[in-house]
Amino acid sequence: MPLSRRGFLTVGAAAGAALGPAAVPARAAGRARPFGRHGSPDARPTPRTLYVHPGGAGDFTTVRDAVAAATGTGYTLVIAPGVYRQTVAVGPALTGMTWIGASEDPRDVVIVYDNAAGTPKPGGGTHGTTGSATATVQADGFTARWITFANDWLRADHPGVTGTQAVALKVQGDRSAFHHCRFLGHQDTLYADSMALGGFARQYFAHCYAEGDVDFVFGRATAVFEGCHFRTLTRTDLSGAPYGFVFAPSTAGANPRGYLVIRSRVSSEAPDGFYKLARPWVPSSDPTARPMLTVRDTRLGAGIDAVAPYANMSGAHPWQSMRFAEYRNTGPGATVTVPENRPQLTPAEARLHTREAYLGDWRPCA
Repeated sequence: MPLSRRGFLTVGAAAGAALGPAAVPARAAGRARPFGRHGSPDARPTPRTLYVHPGGAGDFTTVRDAVAAATGTGYTLVIAPGVYRQTVAVGPALTGMTWIGASEDPRDVVIVYDNAAGTPKPGGGTHGTTGSATATVQADGFTARWITFANDWLRADHPGVTGTQAVALKVQGDRSAFHHCRFLGHQDTLYADSMALGGFARQYFAHCYAEGDVDFVFGRATAVFEGCHFRTLTRTDLSGAPYGFVFAPSTAGANPRGYLVIRSRVSSEAPDGFYKLARPWVPSSDPTARPMLTVRDTRLGAGIDAVAPYANMSGAHPWQSMRFAEYRNTGPGATVTVPENRPQLTPAEARLHTREAYLGDWRPCA
């Protein structure tokens, strides 16, 4: 049986490979060089490079303290291997911030907490979905490399809690890029969103890994997922399908670009056909939303229901009235058995659904 999020964090990163392969070969930094090739407090490449080490070999022992010390733009945090149990928020003023996992293996640097939407807050009330996030990024121009963002709150530990959304990362800034990162959770793992209904935040996820069960990639951002791996988890609290949905975009109606998944794959540890690919989220705060998802050149494993890969979140907003489409997907979960259930792009239409078209003048790969 695969390790739970909490089991993974208990036994350590080395045993956590079952939660998703490292996107690049590990280059673990030894004790003499905990920051690998990324300098040290005695050899900073720039004055705005800060070092985080849980044992005290850096400038700070927590990511949160390092973020709090960054008082302007363009800071870089180099984070040594470790499990950092904390919540972290990058406010709008900290533009151009970069986080680097020093070992260049995302399994080594884990930022994790265990709030859920229904978790009580110290001052009263509950956190809600947004407040459950382990990490919240609102600044524009944020980049993360080789980092794991996790929320290890478990339904089984809290049978009386109804607010089971538990976000690992909520990102709202424009020009936000994540390379070789992992996002671990169950419900609502990765919240790719924007700061306001009229703000069309562009985000790019390259060679990342995300796992979960219900709507675990969701929000209203213009987000491109390229070369990523999405994995659906098994559930012991349900006796039948569907277990959940991979994507739940909430794209604003005025936004011409929603979620684009390209050259990626979707796998599952659940029984065949127990997951839907997506359902549209039309939130009460934006009843005019028209969710958009294009999945192209991607392998869909047997865990996806090939006959009916889409479902409604609300009968008032059927998925057929939204902007869902596919193109040249492969795998057992991509088999077209009921054509009206699987809208397909034409080659001419597909030329409008590329990284460049979605991100405009921003080139995160440069």
